[in-house]
Amino acid sequence: MYTADMRELMKKVVETRSQRLGKDFPRMSPEEKIDVLNENHPDYTDKGFRVLKHGVNKGQRVPKELADLIEAKSKLENIDINLGKIDYDVDVLIIGGGGAGAAAALEADEKGAKVLITTKLRFGDANTMMAEGGIQAADKENDSPDKHYLDVMGGGHYTNVPELAAALVKDAPSAIKWLDDLGVMFDKEADGTMVTTHGGGTSRKRMHAAADYSGAEIMRVLRDEVRNKGIEVLEFSPVVELILDSDGKAAGAVLHDLETGRYLVARAKTVIMATGGAGRLHYQGFPTSNHYGATADGLVMGYRVGVELAFADTIQYHPTGVAYPAQIFGALVTEKVRSLGATPLNVDGEQFVYHLETRDVEASAIIRECNVKGKGLPTPSGGSGVWLDTPLIEIIHGEGTIEKRIPAMMRMYLKFGIDMRKEPILVYPTLHYQNGGLLIKENGETQVENLYVAGECAGGIHGKNRLMGNSLLDIIVFGRRAGKDAGEKYKSIEVKELTLDHIKKYSDEMKYNGVETDRVSPILLPSYTHGREEDEKN
Repeated sequence: MYTADMRELMKKVVETRSQRLGKDFPRMSPEEKIDVLNENHPDYTDKGFRVLKHGVNKGQRVPKELADLIEAKSKLENIDINLGKIDYDVDVLIIGGGGAGAAAALEADEKGAKVLITTKLRFGDANTMMAEGGIQAADKENDSPDKHYLDVMGGGHYTNVPELAAALVKDAPSAIKWLDDLGVMFDKEADGTMVTTHGGGTSRKRMHAAADYSGAEIMRVLRDEVRNKGIEVLEFSPVVELILDSDGKAAGAVLHDLETGRYLVARAKTVIMATGGAGRLHYQGFPTSNHYGATADGLVMGYRVGVELAFADTIQYHPTGVAYPAQIFGALVTEKVRSLGATPLNVDGEQFVYHLETRDVEASAIIRECNVKGKGLPTPSGGSGVWLDTPLIEIIHGEGTIEKRIPAMMRMYLKFGIDMRKEPILVYPTLHYQNGGLLIKENGETQVENLYVAGECAGGIHGKNRLMGNSLLDIIVFGRRAGKDAGEKYKSIEVKELTLDHIKKYSDEMKYNGVETDRVSPILLPSYTHGREEDEKN
């Protein structure tokens, strides 16, 4: 429930509302966008980054928290793993139980492969479940993959790998149809036509959604389909190291059974990494919208076997994380709230940025308003935020729109005595998405043969910034591509002698480059019980 001081400041939102209704706030010019990014976006400062001292990206900068995990010892450095004792022998090993992993499993299974999914937490505990706003696809008469491509490239500041962006948009309509045929309950008109809306940086209404629990609905269907197909899933069994064969090709992984503490060996002809993001590293001290297991495991393990990182220095800070109440600080306020008409306002009730700029620009403008101009609203916990004028949604679209289109968001706030249908909400950017990751080809394979990557731990698709709705799209498009390719390729692969020699090689390389550390990685789970320095050591 809002404090008395907040309610007093809220009056300015109401006072200025009539002046804002029916008026479009001007979009920023290209020059203004560059300025606001350079001066305010966390990626455009040097304080949160350092240069890697070794490996394929030596000399390039990455977030300090990620660098600490990359420049760390393997968990297996002093553990003797018997690679001759095979606990699981499969055609396709999928690491990660989110949307990308599930999509890959279904396609590989369709090819006749013996598939194993191994996941850190429960099957479905992933950022996919937490995605709210929707999934993009150019499947309407006034749209095309070409137009979608231009939006994707523009949103990424034309830094995206063109072939990957093209694959994303080309497969988008068939990805939506695939999900629809599987039973995803997308929002539809009475005649069955898909309801679509705008997202930030989009030139057409191509956002398909299932209210504001789109990711959860997609994950529900994919998870059920995997189970119905009888695909084996190991829960609470994260991978701690990839296994190569004597030719240097991916050939499996070492799993850590969290319940028994045992290390298990999985041999595979092909491996698909779908381990997700890094939000729980809390880059630069930001809160996060990510699930508990998002600790950059895939980036660490992939880098250790020689896969190049792409755009690892670019992070997406979602413009609208919860700034108040403190109990849900950093939780996602879906972009769909703004696409329905809610506008950002400062302490004086003034709109200061167009409500559907690309996410990096929108977030930078909010940071500037709060931290540079001093026009944010103070919160009881010592932070600040800006208003989102959510009552505008019902004024524009009619009473009942919020309950129909963003019911989960409405319920989240009602738990704390805030009715977003009648009162604005307070927001501030939250660490949301890992724009970069392990560089992939169009089929999802990396430079390490037989190792594929899909989902948020893949890099190159979005360049330096991702548009809303393209994350749920990329887990489906590249999950399916990786699954199809791996599910076909395994038929001609003969796995040679298994080896973990890359661990010693990596450790020797660190010493040669002057890296001395007691840290081990991947960390698998974050700790909120001690200080950050102690966390990193453990």
